[in-house]
Amino acid sequence: MKKHLRLLPFILPGLVLYAVLFMYPTISALYYSFTNWDGLSPSYQYVGLQNYVKVSEDIIFRKSLGNNVKFMLTVVLIQTVVSLLLALQIYKKSKLNVFLRALYFLPTILSSVSVGFIWTFIYDSNLGALNKLLQIIGLESLAQNWLGNPGIAIFSIAAVQAWAHIGQMAVLFVAGLQSIPAEIKEAAILDGASQTGLFFRITWPLLAPAAAIVVSYTTIQSFKAFDLVFTMTGGGPNYATEILSTYIYSSAFLNYAFGKAATASVYFLLLIAVITFLQFKLLRTDRVSY
Repeated sequence: MKKHLRLLPFILPGLVLYAVLFMYPTISALYYSFTNWDGLSPSYQYVGLQNYVKVSEDIIFRKSLGNNVKFMLTVVLIQTVVSLLLALQIYKKSKLNVFLRALYFLPTILSSVSVGFIWTFIYDSNLGALNKLLQIIGLESLAQNWLGNPGIAIFSIAAVQAWAHIGQMAVLFVAGLQSIPAEIKEAAILDGASQTGLFFRITWPLLAPAAAIVVSYTTIQSFKAFDLVFTMTGGGPNYATEILSTYIYSSAFLNYAFGKAATASVYFLLLIAVITFLQFKLLRTDRVSY
């Protein structure tokens, strides 16, 4: 017991920060979700589950939820597949590959606001580089109002989110690939394994821990894309790019409905928890057979 008490001073600062920055805000949000507080008045009333019923019936909340799911699935698919393909090309140690890793990682260090402004100009329907490039290569029929078309706007932003973090995820996959013992691959090749068989029977199963981290981290990133969405579209057009984080912001700071915003944030937290749990269940590394 005394031994454990000696360790307390070392973990106490972390526990205090965790309590102040995470536990207290979470408990406060849960408490205010049962009130009609507007964020300004010193008094408010307890309304029970009324906020939960109103938010669940809110058309804009449902649209935000649907947009967030589309955004998440698009980002997870693009980011995981492309980063894995890049990692397979650059995981071997060489000066060129080290340079390419740094180059691919570069967009990650840019702020989301900067990335949003850059891609807003690229997506511009009149002067944007993307439509100009399509015209130059003879594909002008594919030119779009990328951020003004409600049918594709959320996917356009998802592509930007994936672009900004593909290099970061590729580095994680590179670490996973480099941790695979070369002897296992050499033995499989000697046994006549093809490149396809080598990947699906050796490489991919042994990459399961790295894949689980990439998918879960990418999922959480996609739900925290407030700054990117707010910079590029502000949730428009006609709520086509409204996601849960922008919905919470609008409810709290534009409509002064903090109780409603707290309710939406509780739904938000539960959704992330459920999705993350299911992902780890599906990507459990203890079921991998070598």
